[in-house]
Amino acid sequence: MTQAVITTRHGDITLEFLSEVAPNHVKNFIELAQSGFYDNTLFHRVIPDFMTQGGDPNSKNADRRLHGTGGSGKNVKAEFSKTPHVRGVVSAARSANPDSASSQFFIVVADSSHLDGQYSAFGKVVAGLEVVDAIVAEATDHRDNPTESVSLTVKIVESK
Repeated sequence: MTQAVITTRHGDITLEFLSEVAPNHVKNFIELAQSGFYDNTLFHRVIPDFMTQGGDPNSKNADRRLHGTGGSGKNVKAEFSKTPHVRGVVSAARSANPDSASSQFFIVVADSSHLDGQYSAFGKVVAGLEVVDAIVAEATDHRDNPTESVSLTVKIVESK
C-alpha cells in the first residue's frame, strides 16, 4: 500500500490514500511529493478545532502575505465524494472554483461536516495525529500563519 510520510519539527504524519474516491488528487499529490515539490514548504495556515493547511510553494517566501496563494501550475478537477470530513481526513484546498485544487491540502482536526461534498477528500492520517494537533496548537499571526515556521517534507513509501 502506498502511503505518504510528512515530516515536521513536531514529528511524522503518515497518510493513507483514498484512491477509490479521489484517484486524480491522489495521483497529483504523489507526483508532487516524488518530485520534491513539497520539500521545505510550510504549514502556512492553522485554525484550532478545525484544520491545518500546507502545500503552497509560496510559503517558501519570507513574505507571509504570499502564503496560501500559490500552486503547482496544474489544477485537478473536483472529485467530491460521500467521504465525511472527520478528524484526520486530508482534503484538497481550493479557491471558490471547485476545479481549482492544485498542490495545497489540509488536514481536518475536528469533524467538519460543512465541508462534505464541497472539497475533495483524498487521504486520512493513520499515524501522527498528535503531530497534527501540535501544529494546530502553534501561536499564529493575524493571517492564521504560525509565528514560528512549521516546514514539511513529504516522502512516498510502500507499506506492508
